[in-house]
Amino acid sequence: MKENIPQESGKREDGFYRFAKGRGVMNLPNILTISRMAMIPLFALFFYLGFTAHFFVALAVFAVASLTDLLDGRIARKYGLVTNLGKFLDPIADKALVSTAFILMLTRPERFLFGLGDWAVIAAGCGVAIIIAREIIVSGLRMVAADAGVVIAADIFGKYKTVMQDAAVVVLVAGAGVAELTDSMAADIVNCAGLALFAVAVLLTVISGVNYIVRNAGVLKK
Repeated sequence: MKENIPQESGKREDGFYRFAKGRGVMNLPNILTISRMAMIPLFALFFYLGFTAHFFVALAVFAVASLTDLLDGRIARKYGLVTNLGKFLDPIADKALVSTAFILMLTRPERFLFGLGDWAVIAAGCGVAIIIAREIIVSGLRMVAADAGVVIAADIFGKYKTVMQDAAVVVLVAGAGVAELTDSMAADIVNCAGLALFAVAVLLTVISGVNYIVRNAGVLKK
């Protein structure tokens, strides 16, 4: 993340800045990032608890966690609160949240069947593996680039990929929740929409990963 320190000192000394600054590295953006990591096991817990509408509670936890991802970076850049701790934790929290959600969804294979047969679950597993592998590869590429003094910024495909992955999780979990409450066609429609979003997310994941490697192949030649 690139620092964006406000130019006017008055802006830096406003009430929200003092609140967001916190103490040391424990500023508001880093607290939001840490809270996102703390919500991952909470999401998993509600995903598996058997009470009525537990999927919707898990969905609410995921939505709040995703919102912290939107806020922490914006606050850090706007108020010049970018720290090395934040640079380290933020991508880990993002990847751990999405990866956990997709892995948990694989334990509910019926959400991927949709009358397509067992091959659909295999395809879903391969899709999740691709998503996780892409994150590992790009993270490794960024580490190598950082050692070479090169900063690899997020590209447009990476941003679309993140949005589609989050959307796929939201709709798939919502579909599981609707299916648990009713056998109506509404559950099938929501689940089908979730599968379509998941397919698009996997496609964008591949495109984004290939784009990162091609654009920064020179880093690997040094």
